[in-house]
Amino acid sequence: MSVRPGSRTRILVALAMLGGCSFVPPYERPAPAISPTWPAGDAYLRTTESMLPKLSYRDIFRAPALQILIERALANNQDLKLALANVAVVRGQLRVQRAQVLPRIDGSAGVSADKRSDRSSSGAGGSSDNGDRTSTIYELGVGLTAFELDLFGRLRSLNESALQDFLASEAGVRATRLTLVAEVANAYLRIAADRSLLTIARDTAATAERSVELTRARLAGGIAPRSDLHQAETVLAQAQSDLASLTTIVAQGRNALELLVGSPVSEAELAPSIESIDGMLAELPTGLDSYILLRRPDVLQAEYQLRSFNALIGAARAAFFPRITLTAATGLTSTALSSLFTAGAFSWTVQPSLLLPIFDAGVNQGNLEASIAMREVATARYQKTIQTAFREVADALARRGTIDNQLEAQTRLEEAARDNYELANARYRQGIESYLSTLDAQRTLYGARRSLVSTWLVRAENLIELYRVIGGDTV
Repeated sequence: MSVRPGSRTRILVALAMLGGCSFVPPYERPAPAISPTWPAGDAYLRTTESMLPKLSYRDIFRAPALQILIERALANNQDLKLALANVAVVRGQLRVQRAQVLPRIDGSAGVSADKRSDRSSSGAGGSSDNGDRTSTIYELGVGLTAFELDLFGRLRSLNESALQDFLASEAGVRATRLTLVAEVANAYLRIAADRSLLTIARDTAATAERSVELTRARLAGGIAPRSDLHQAETVLAQAQSDLASLTTIVAQGRNALELLVGSPVSEAELAPSIESIDGMLAELPTGLDSYILLRRPDVLQAEYQLRSFNALIGAARAAFFPRITLTAATGLTSTALSSLFTAGAFSWTVQPSLLLPIFDAGVNQGNLEASIAMREVATARYQKTIQTAFREVADALARRGTIDNQLEAQTRLEEAARDNYELANARYRQGIESYLSTLDAQRTLYGARRSLVSTWLVRAENLIELYRVIGGDTV
């Protein structure tokens, strides 16, 4: 059947118009199921500063050694490399899916030979004459196979879903990077805090050892009872036990940091104490608009996944409509190589086909219902991710609003405990009070110093947590 040029043009235009058809539901971002403002009250910071639109870990973590460790972690961490490899996989899948809407054209060339035997009888004596005949065919052509005309947007819906999956995987990498930066900073701080505790245990052990020597001398001189010596030895034994435990904890913390960084960490790269980091962590402005959470990588990942399932609904709807595929080939065929490129050797074939679903026992309907249900699942997951993010920020703000007061009080407690110990020790040496007062004062000072270090660590970790939960940029 021949088609006139004008008719061919109208057919192509009609197919192009049908190709614009799509059954994907219009996407509308769900309204975040959270309050537009952060919680307020005595536990929270009172501030009207606007939220920084973009943050870098260099803006928050100002210690040069920590910045270097973070950079090395971003280059060497295996979890991050795994996430990047997964993105490469999804990128390849996206490219394969996108190729489905374009025709695949393949070239072919070949030669085939066929040998046949002919038998003929002649003569009255029944003698026969055998002969062989060989035929050769040369072929050269190009063609496309089962190219689907995407009239109802099925392939485009699948493409959109694959694209959203790819964007979700990229957001997942950013979430991994953000978590990695926070983990490196926290590991760095814990080592610093453990080193401070190690110093306190070492100082306390040295002081307790001198007290033991003093009470032993006083016992030998008949001035002090044996109970004073035993009480002094309990403080020494406790400090020595803590010293051994903390030595192990510091080594294990360094091992954990090296695992995150992906390479050895030198002694010079570690902070000597938690107090030395004071001023090396910047304050993070917090604003009243909680919708800033929509930029968090994990929230973005959940939204991209929601968009992906929304696009799959379009593909499920399009499955109810006919599917038209086209197979076509053109080329040259000849029994002689010399005549392969002549006009008489040219040939072509076109084979359109239509698949119309008539009865599928509810498969298409089931796929559509499942895709709609998966969109609802993704919507709930998206809302839960936002609510979790809101809770994490609210908790961090609650801690940030009170930690300075706690640190100030803990500092005063440590100073008072130190003065009390010095006075009690002096009175004991002068024989005014028993060693029990000195023992209580020494234990109180030991606990106060350890609590002060813990408070320093909580304050530093809170700044890191705020950076993480608000979704700081790690680029």
